[in-house]
Amino acid sequence: MRARLALRVSGVAYEHREVALKAKPAPMLAASPKGTVPVLCLPSGEVLDESLDIMHWALRHNDPQVWLPSSPEAQAEADAGIALNDGEFKAHLDRYKYPQRFGLESGLPHRTLGAKVLMQWELILQANVQTHAQVQAYLSGAQLGLLDACVAPFVRQFARTDRVWFDTQPWPQLSKWLMAFEKSEAFVEVMGKHPVWLPPEA
Repeated sequence: MRARLALRVSGVAYEHREVALKAKPAPMLAASPKGTVPVLCLPSGEVLDESLDIMHWALRHNDPQVWLPSSPEAQAEADAGIALNDGEFKAHLDRYKYPQRFGLESGLPHRTLGAKVLMQWELILQANVQTHAQVQAYLSGAQLGLLDACVAPFVRQFARTDRVWFDTQPWPQLSKWLMAFEKSEAFVEVMGKHPVWLPPEA
């Protein structure tokens, strides 16, 4: 989702091919043998198969909404936040959402640990609201940026695992931030359904 968001924002032209991961097409596996999505095949022949790499590639071509951090300090903060999200938080999310995959009886201990990371996001959002004197703030500051786009899809997954529980937790700014993301035009567009792409018959 985050790769799609960056491609949409950048305005870079590309061909979208929706694939069924239970029946991965041969051209996809030829391009990226690890068999995960997303995969971006560039005209040069280079293949990008990590979402963050695709985001950086797209935004370096065109960044009309200024998603990329504008200073070394902002870049360091974004890098640290993305590392926290993609590492510790993602590990807890997976075990909370799919405990059986990890041989766990319950994912609740990992919900508790994941919630500690969410409270870090809440504190950042509270600080940014005060700093920028506005009702809605973002992890990146006064406007949505790279860090928000990287983190929001994973927070959404966490929230959707038990939305009733999530909505009763003491993180008002995080809930407001997530709701704004879910209602955004960009999110609605990238979540649109696409027919599954089938390679042409030989």
